[in-house]
Amino acid sequence: MVIVGGITRLTNSGLSMTDWHLVTDTFPPLSDAKWEEAFQQYKQFPEYKKINIHNDFTLSDYKYIYFWEWFHRLIGRVIGIVFIIPFIYFLIRKKLDKSTIKKSIILLGLGSLQGFFGWFMVRSGLIDNPDVSHFRLALHLTTAFITFAYTFWVALDLIYPEKVKIEKSLRTIARFALALLLLQIIYGGFVAGLNAGLIHNHWPLMSDGQFIHESVFLEQKNLFLSFIEGKSGVQFIHRTLAYIVVASIVFLYFKSKKFTLSKAQTNGINLLLVLVFVQFILGVFTLLYGVPVWLGLAHQISAFFLLSAMTFTLHRLSK
Repeated sequence: MVIVGGITRLTNSGLSMTDWHLVTDTFPPLSDAKWEEAFQQYKQFPEYKKINIHNDFTLSDYKYIYFWEWFHRLIGRVIGIVFIIPFIYFLIRKKLDKSTIKKSIILLGLGSLQGFFGWFMVRSGLIDNPDVSHFRLALHLTTAFITFAYTFWVALDLIYPEKVKIEKSLRTIARFALALLLLQIIYGGFVAGLNAGLIHNHWPLMSDGQFIHESVFLEQKNLFLSFIEGKSGVQFIHRTLAYIVVASIVFLYFKSKKFTLSKAQTNGINLLLVLVFVQFILGVFTLLYGVPVWLGLAHQISAFFLLSAMTFTLHRLSK
């Protein structure tokens, strides 16, 4: 789902399906007439009127972007079915304790909320602006990551039912690192939504001789708006947060050396350290090469695995 969602965003496919129906959208148009009808409907919306009408955009091009958005929605439906049917089955068979039932209901709510946020995001690009709101895109992306992280956490509760020794100082650092990582994921959504990775394609400075580009101070009315709505400002925050996230995980790693930890705890921290550097390097190359689809996708997938390692590590340091 994360991979297809990344492709959908990077290929600008998210606004191809201009309406939403639970049943009839399960399959793509099955005849030439239906395809033409869908294409004509797409032509009534801002993305075609303001952008693609000037790009010799054909029905074949439309089928390509339609596929990725349709496939993204289809996987969402499949995930819902994969969750709900076993949940009802185990509920009827009385195989779930009260704690697991409560967690499962939270998961069901998160999944439903994620579907709503997807619609809420797409809706923002079908009115006047031929692109979705970067705030709504970040909301959709971050909720997806949080939904996965909580799903993984529930699974870890079942995989590791036994208690382990807790080092509270390490748990506190891990919680802080997780908060920083989630903030970085939010800003990754801002960068994607604003296409802010297509400018200032230099590293480690934003341009020759400038750690913070002068446009950060000029593109909005004030610095706060620049940091949440300006392309340069958002990119600067995303760049800077990357260093802070790396530093927090490096600190956790060296701090952990002072304690005797379990094998799972040690493995989690070691994996976390490796993945944060992989993610950092991918981020740098994604920026330097102007966000090619494959690198942008690799950067997003790497963030997913980094959050996975963070969730596992925090769980082993908490339970």
